[in-house]
Amino acid sequence: MVIGHWSLVIGHWSLVIGHWSEDFGFWILETGYLLPVTFPFPLSHPSTHPPIHPSTPALLPQTQPMDKFDSLRAFTQVVNSGGFAAAAREMGLSRSAVNKLVINLEDDLGVQLLHRTTRRVSPTATGLAFFERCVNILADLKDAEQAVAQLHSEPNGTLRINAPMSFGTLHLASALADFLSQYPDLQVQLTLEDRLIDPLEEGFDITVRISKPTVSPSLIVHEVAPAKRMLCAAPSYLEKHGVPSHPNELKAHSCLHYGHLNSKYQWTLWGPAGEEAIAIQGALCSNNGEVLREAAVKGLGIALLPTFIVGEALEQGALETVLPDYRPLELSLCAIYPVNRHLSTKIQLFTEFLRDRFGS
Repeated sequence: MVIGHWSLVIGHWSLVIGHWSEDFGFWILETGYLLPVTFPFPLSHPSTHPPIHPSTPALLPQTQPMDKFDSLRAFTQVVNSGGFAAAAREMGLSRSAVNKLVINLEDDLGVQLLHRTTRRVSPTATGLAFFERCVNILADLKDAEQAVAQLHSEPNGTLRINAPMSFGTLHLASALADFLSQYPDLQVQLTLEDRLIDPLEEGFDITVRISKPTVSPSLIVHEVAPAKRMLCAAPSYLEKHGVPSHPNELKAHSCLHYGHLNSKYQWTLWGPAGEEAIAIQGALCSNNGEVLREAAVKGLGIALLPTFIVGEALEQGALETVLPDYRPLELSLCAIYPVNRHLSTKIQLFTEFLRDRFGS
């Protein structure tokens, strides 16, 4: 005996399409196949069946999980605003809705995130640590959304750049002026310093460095252009102290050393006989290349510097190349940014701009 015709659909899935045969205990599918099923209630007629009990996994429409991003936004807004009422006003929601989102988040995590009193709301120790992570997560989400939305549109917002002092003043400053003229809705915050920084810890969008490219799981490193370096000295110094013909002779010269290199007062050069590691000493050590260039021009010693710092002095004859058959460790002009900024339109445009400007 056939009782009614059934088509049970859950979400996008059609679980059973056919009709029930009370005589045989099978669903007879429209395709002609038989599907044995067991119901938690007696069947009499489709119109009289009670709701399916939640204990029936195969037939249960699952509840919609809470939107965790909404809960994260609510939680961070409550912490930033100092209370639920202020957070609700900022989010355009009711106070009870914001409170529910935060409670759902606490229930889901199994921890208390907020201290609640009649006077104020403040994060617990766990809540404060979680808040800091949430801020980064939501910022990354916003960047990803903007990157997709603005993939073919003009970039805007602030681009935070960190770069070496000498490269920044000699070359990047004029380049940035051209870059900003192309993208008038973009603002740049440029910080120049020669100390080594952690781009992740210090919050820069992109870091420009003259260094040997390295591999990092948390950073993307683009080689923009080679950064050639050379040994050079003033003609007056070479006339007074002689022109070295081999790296070993540098030991008897005043060598102007860049203070932040890891070589620790040692220059490594490659020549006809292979690698030559030379311990050096001199009258001056500095973490700024322009300082060393000026010292070399004044005849204080031999300097090992990038051509972007000494190129003009070499062309003008204020400096001369020393040991041209020996080359130092190869460095590169690199653009470095966190992996979670890879989709950022402004970072991609700036990286491409650096390649076009300095790559040749």
